[in-house]
Amino acid sequence: MPRFALICGLFTALTFIGVAPLTQAQDTAPPPQENTVQSLSNQEIIALTYEGKDSSENAVNLQRYLADDVVWTEAAGFPYAGTYVGFSNIAKVFQQLETEWTDYRFTVEGYVASGDKVMAYGTYTGTFKETGKAFRARVSHLWTLKDQTIIGFEQFVDSQPVNDAMQP
Repeated sequence: MPRFALICGLFTALTFIGVAPLTQAQDTAPPPQENTVQSLSNQEIIALTYEGKDSSENAVNLQRYLADDVVWTEAAGFPYAGTYVGFSNIAKVFQQLETEWTDYRFTVEGYVASGDKVMAYGTYTGTFKETGKAFRARVSHLWTLKDQTIIGFEQFVDSQPVNDAMQP
């Protein structure tokens, strides 16, 4: 699949799942403007992937800061568990979320940052289309950055509520 089609698919998926914060982080900065050199903290970069004006903007920011060989790990026990390398493989996870869930979203409650690591924590919610069951699960995302580029992502989640929603 061409890279452009994958990007469009990710934008659609993120728009569908409605990645949105509960509250805005106080010290987040807008995305860098063209022809402007701007140095953002790692926390500001990660906040941009959650706190855009809409999910499409979040997707653009995520794509902007992802390394080509980013390593993305979904938690063991989670329906989409596994490690995915590169944008095209990550996009497949978002496409599954889009097709299998209604109103799937991550509501960010806050961040913890230290060095090259940023943790975003909050709650997943959604309804599994096949069963009509809704869920609510606590989650955190651990991001690793190098030189303002996202090189790693690891999900920590209470998978049981998600799996329960998928059972008839």
